[in-house]
Amino acid sequence: MTSLSERRAAFRRLHEGGCFVIPNPWDIGSARLLAGLDFKALATTSGGFAFSRGLPDGAVSRDVMLAHVAEIVEATELPVNADFGNAFADDAEGVATNVALCVDAGVAGLSVEDMASDRSLYGFDHAVDRVRAARAAIDASRRDVLLTARSEALLVGHPGGLDEACRRIAAFAEAGADVLFVPGKLDAAATAAVLAAAGGKPVNAIALDPAQPIAEIAARGVRRVSLATGLARAAYGGFLRLAREVAAAGTLTELAHAEPGAELNRIFAPFARG
Repeated sequence: MTSLSERRAAFRRLHEGGCFVIPNPWDIGSARLLAGLDFKALATTSGGFAFSRGLPDGAVSRDVMLAHVAEIVEATELPVNADFGNAFADDAEGVATNVALCVDAGVAGLSVEDMASDRSLYGFDHAVDRVRAARAAIDASRRDVLLTARSEALLVGHPGGLDEACRRIAAFAEAGADVLFVPGKLDAAATAAVLAAAGGKPVNAIALDPAQPIAEIAARGVRRVSLATGLARAAYGGFLRLAREVAAAGTLTELAHAEPGAELNRIFAPFARG
């Protein structure tokens, strides 16, 4: 059994060079399936988990999310990065408290974003203070947990756009973030701007374009590529295509794309014996 300290050390090493994909399970089963495909780390997805609870992204409470994070940590021996939203707090003190709880859940990394629950960006100075508070909480825990700081400027349509996002992640890097992240669809020039603003620290990007191979994103200098809600949406897409076909036409052609039950039983059988 790999210890949490070993997982955290392995997660840090992944960020030291090259590029790796960090897929996003939303439950124990999806985590175990991904672990069986030789991925090196996993990341939770706040949206994917919310969908599994019949809720929109952002509607899951702190305690439910912490329990979910701990469940994903326990599901495999891979390092886990927590998609921790705005850390379920507006003030820096609350961020520190909740980040400490997330560290206690066993994560190897966690992300904190600069978007409030009403989808507005925190003021610049306050957003930086929140990153400092998260950094201080991790340092106080004496656990080697990586802090990813996100700027949601592109997602909320901030008038400053990419320039504002880069201004923020540069400040977040100075405030102690280990990894920087600007969610959104970035072309080569935008990616280069983000990398420059990160000042040499690792950058995470999301794979959003179905026509763009991971290798193309990696070639731009990105260190980590996440799939965000992509896997969860793909799973729900298959579910809905078959369900809608049955409801509307009474036919089952989409069932041809389903994974065989025998194969899923084979994959999950060792966990029943454990």
